[in-house]
Amino acid sequence: MTKLVAGGIVWSKTVAGLFIAPYETSRRIACKGKAFELLFIGLMLVGYFGLASLVKIAAFRPFLLSQQFFILFSGALCNIFVSVATLWIAGRLIGVQARILPICVSWAYTLVPTTAWFLMTSVLYVLFPPPRTTSVAGLAFSAVFIIVSATLLWWKIMLSHLAIRFVFRIPLATILVVYALFVPVLAFESIVMYRLGVFKVPFL
Repeated sequence: MTKLVAGGIVWSKTVAGLFIAPYETSRRIACKGKAFELLFIGLMLVGYFGLASLVKIAAFRPFLLSQQFFILFSGALCNIFVSVATLWIAGRLIGVQARILPICVSWAYTLVPTTAWFLMTSVLYVLFPPPRTTSVAGLAFSAVFIIVSATLLWWKIMLSHLAIRFVFRIPLATILVVYALFVPVLAFESIVMYRLGVFKVPFL
C-alpha cells in the first residue's frame, strides 16, 4: 500500500510537471519512464470511464453500466495499442529502433489532457445540461469552454510532439514524416470507432 501511495505521488508530480515544465518532464519520461506509471494512467482511465458510463446511462443499471464501461475502456485500450504500434512501425521505417516501453509510457501521458477534456465535458453536461441559452451567461460559458478546450488541445499537441521527439530523438523534419505516417492511421481508427458507436469524439 505504501508503494502504491508513493507511486501515486510520483505520478501526480509528473502530471504537474507536464503542465508546468513540459519540455524537461517529457524528456525525463522518454529516458527514465517506468512501467508502474502505466498503472496510474490506467486507473485514471478507469475512473473517467466509470463516470462517463454513469452520465451516459443516467441510471443505476449494473448490466448496462458494465457494458458501457467495457465498450469505452476497450475502445481506449485499442486506441493506445494502435497508436503505440503505429509509432513503433513509423520509427522502424525512418530507421530508428526505439524500445516499446518508452513509447508506451510517453504516449500514455498524452492521454492526460484528453481525459481532462472529456472529464470536463461530462461534468459540465451534468451541471449545465443542454440546451444552452444565448444569454450573457450562456455566451460567457461558451467562451470559457472554448478557451479551456483550446488550451487542453494545445497541451495535447505539445505533449504528443515532445513524446515523439524525445522517444525517437529526431529533428522536426523527421517528426513531420512520422506524423505523415501516424495521422492517417489514427484518422481511420477514429472513423471506425465512430461508426461502431464507441466514441462520438475521438479519444486520442
